[in-house]
Amino acid sequence: MIIKRIGPVSCAKIAGTLYAVFGLVAGGIVSLVALAGGFGSNTSAPAGFRAIIGVGSVVVFPVFYGSMAFIAALTGAWLYNALAKTVGGIQLEVQ
Repeated sequence: MIIKRIGPVSCAKIAGTLYAVFGLVAGGIVSLVALAGGFGSNTSAPAGFRAIIGVGSVVVFPVFYGSMAFIAALTGAWLYNALAKTVGGIQLEVQ
């Protein structure tokens, strides 16, 4: 079995979705750290700023990670297809 071509858009959709979920988890962790840092600080800075950072990370991280993974996978699949025509595909041995 030889992989001769990868659908760039389908590959990019899967990678974008996968990394958006990863970004949601990472954003949640950053949000919790920002919340914990707000409770543990002795500064008189407004707590609303820390809340914006926490909520913003839950929104921004999935969008950023998902879009970057989409672009990277689209480019990678396109490059694979271009090189597979010249060099040959990846040979897999399955049972």
